[in-house]
Amino acid sequence: MDSAALLTLLEKVRDGSMDVPAAAAVLRDLPYQDLGYARLDHHRPLRTGWPEVVLGEGKTVDQIAGIVPALAGRGHPVLVTRASPEAYEAVAATVPSAEYRQLARCIIVSADNPSPPVDAGLLIVTAGTADLPVAEEAAVTAELMGCCASRLNDVGVAGLHRLLAQRQRLEQARVIIVVAGMEAALASVVSGLVSAPVIAAPTAVGYGASFEGLAALLGMLNSCAPGVGVVNIDNGFGAGYLAAQICLMSPTPADPADNP
Repeated sequence: MDSAALLTLLEKVRDGSMDVPAAAAVLRDLPYQDLGYARLDHHRPLRTGWPEVVLGEGKTVDQIAGIVPALAGRGHPVLVTRASPEAYEAVAATVPSAEYRQLARCIIVSADNPSPPVDAGLLIVTAGTADLPVAEEAAVTAELMGCCASRLNDVGVAGLHRLLAQRQRLEQARVIIVVAGMEAALASVVSGLVSAPVIAAPTAVGYGASFEGLAALLGMLNSCAPGVGVVNIDNGFGAGYLAAQICLMSPTPADPADNP
């Protein structure tokens, strides 16, 4: 239930095409639906503009298989992060339209008649191939929210020439997500090259002294370059969500050709 759906419902009641008991039945599960093991926040799109997202990690296959059908079919997309193939199989048995993005480990159910994603200038940059799962979680999130995500992969600072060869793409972006493990220097380097805000996503990629991503997190938090915001370790969802909000809520810069 989002604001547009609520207004449509109220209009139907006002013009008589829907009676009050039918409207009450639609609104019955607001503000939440109690499944016993989960309280689903169907009211969230009215408050934040985006439906509740399900963290699959820590949930059983049966719990995920019960949550997704309860969220689907309400006019908005469904996203489950950190989901296993087994959870997807269980969901697909009752929601055939569900898809599984293996690299991102996400289950998605698209909204009915979704609008094509908008190219708002989001670029996702990875330091190495091992960072791709987190980057793809960010991309899936942003794209499901309606924002196209371009990828620039494997351009870490160990081979800086690979990044510098892509200066034009970096400079054209409006928002950049940098996904990196190890010492995570890539976020500082990218931010020092562009005027766009950089969302830094540290990953747990690295040997022992990386402390499962803590070194990358601290490196990004201590960036000497301005304009860097940092999400939690391996939090591709958080990075993609924030980037889509920035891209879709901010006005697109005017084309210089429009102001000769």
